[in-house]
Amino acid sequence: MLLEQTYLQLLLGKKNLLAFSGGVDSTALFFLLLEKGINFDIAIVDYNLRKQSKEEVGFAKELAKKYNKQLFLKETSLPSSNFEANARKVRYDFFNTIIKEYSYQNLLTAHQLDDKLEWFFMQLARGAGIVELLGFEEIEKRDNYFIIKPLLNTTKDELLNYLHKKDIKYFIDHTNKDTKYKRNYIRENYTKEFLKEYKNGIKKSFTYLQQDKKELLKIEILFNEKDFYILKKQDSDAKNIRAIDKIVKKLGLLMSKNTKDELLRQKDIVLSNKISVSITNDKIYISPFVTSVIPKKFKELCRVKKIPPKVRSYLFKSKVKNF
Repeated sequence: MLLEQTYLQLLLGKKNLLAFSGGVDSTALFFLLLEKGINFDIAIVDYNLRKQSKEEVGFAKELAKKYNKQLFLKETSLPSSNFEANARKVRYDFFNTIIKEYSYQNLLTAHQLDDKLEWFFMQLARGAGIVELLGFEEIEKRDNYFIIKPLLNTTKDELLNYLHKKDIKYFIDHTNKDTKYKRNYIRENYTKEFLKEYKNGIKKSFTYLQQDKKELLKIEILFNEKDFYILKKQDSDAKNIRAIDKIVKKLGLLMSKNTKDELLRQKDIVLSNKISVSITNDKIYISPFVTSVIPKKFKELCRVKKIPPKVRSYLFKSKVKNF
């Protein structure tokens, strides 16, 4: 089954937005969602790089009209330098705006197993740890919606077979063959043939690795109210940093390696003048960094409860209770 039952339960009865391009992956997902009776609308970005992009937008409009889907279109032009990163930012800013304005609950992207393996190889080449190697999550929680990748256990060849069997039109972006882009280079030279030969083993390995990652990144949250967190300190610096990193990301900040090293050295730090992190003997305290005048009575309460000074102002100002 190309669209597993797990995803159907997450998507049925919800307001879903599909990131669409007209290519193999998103076209296959479009029709798979239709077959399963899942409601969704579509969003497409035209970067005005290729003549074919106008045909892809026209195709999206045809599908939207035929199947009664709302279509959101953004047209933009970007400089060639650092194009992939800039395009991703434009794309997700566009999606975020739509989701916020129209109250979508899920953003669906058509990333598949080939993409996941390409990412793995790219991170492996850079010297990454397990979190980065397995950066493609099937379900990601954002502030007010979920990003869901329902095709991550499906190969591109399986999607192509589905489209051919159903005689469904799709487009091929020939710039995906241009090996000046690192992802394309890795695909053409390494992952494509590797996946063809070892597809089943790769699927199993990713399943086991994701389970291991969940165990490794398991966080014990002792207390959470608003944006104040108390975590149980774990038995290694690596585990503590991963736990802190996960919470700090929720609060809107990414930590560099240098920042992580400095945090482990100092144990008590304000990150980018935005987030306070204090590591004590048995706990980790995290909150937004604010300053305020604190009454003596509140200071004494924090002292008795062994609350580190850097998070006290947030506790007082935001009126967190029962900590």
